Amino acid sequence: MLREDVFVISQALSWIKEEPIWLCTVLSTYGSSPRSPGSLLVAKADGQYVGSLSGGCIEEDFIQRIQDAKYLNGSQIVRYGRGGLEAKVNLPCDGSLDVLIEYLPKSDESVSYLTEIHQALLGYTAINKKIILPQRGEISTANNQQIPTQIERVGDDIQFYIAAPPRLIIAGISNVGIYCASFAATLGFEVIICEHREDELGRFSGQLSSQFEVIKLFPARYLESQSCTPNTAIVSLTHDPRIDDLTLMEAVNTPAFYIGAMGSSRTSARRRERLLGAGGMSLAEIDRIHAPIGIPIGSKTPPEIALAIMADIVAYKNGVKGQNDKQIKNHLSAVNQ
Repeated sequence: MLREDVFVISQALSWIKEEPIWLCTVLSTYGSSPRSPGSLLVAKADGQYVGSLSGGCIEEDFIQRIQDAKYLNGSQIVRYGRGGLEAKVNLPCDGSLDVLIEYLPKSDESVSYLTEIHQALLGYTAINKKIILPQRGEISTANNQQIPTQIERVGDDIQFYIAAPPRLIIAGISNVGIYCASFAATLGFEVIICEHREDELGRFSGQLSSQFEVIKLFPARYLESQSCTPNTAIVSLTHDPRIDDLTLMEAVNTPAFYIGAMGSSRTSARRRERLLGAGGMSLAEIDRIHAPIGIPIGSKTPPEIALAIMADIVAYKNGVKGQNDKQIKNHLSAVNQ
């Protein structure tokens, strides 16, 4: 499923090769506003557009102003609502919003600019976008690839940190996996569940939220064909060696920031021996696997185990790495029984 921000930038890349465009971003909102900061819209001079700034409240007026050639600076900000422009349909509850408008002419420079944004939104990199009004934006590489897009503004100086939201790939559905998926979605992760077993999909069908993307494919095959980006965590939670082992063998070939598998200390040790015996995996690759998985909180039930797993993943996402490794290695076997 293509996220709206990715779709908007994809369309912008298609249009910029033929004609200039206006790339618009909701910077901030006040009171009640249908769209959150970071929402995108791209428009052409003929009035075609994709994306949304207000869910329909201001778009008609805004597009008319673009057609009237109102916004030809490299960058500028307009406000709709209280203290700003008024549209035919007012924002709800007397709200207002500030919109950054970037005018991008047809050029190789514009194509490169949008391509870097596109790659960041897909999770392949992370970027800083700096705009000093009314100039065009400049892009530089950012270090952290696991924090979603953020916006800061001080006067005419606007800073964007642009990256894809973190992603969790769950290999094989299970009781623990369902709770991991729910916690992850609440924490802002994109959640992908890879499950090829029709009987398991049927058993958990009532718990598969529309927030989860379900891929009906053997997990290892999915990783082999799709790989993943550095903002991804991969967990295998089935207790089935036929699924877990092959998933881990593919997972270590990806740049995922976290790879984990469920099982007691004894189960994890046996898995490690199998993976080493199978060949093709180095000790360094096997050491990337968190097993037993999760931080030691004395968890017993599926939701408690899922909480321990997601806490560990979040710690690694936020750069708190290695602090609990010794404790994890000494994790009580009962935690993952």
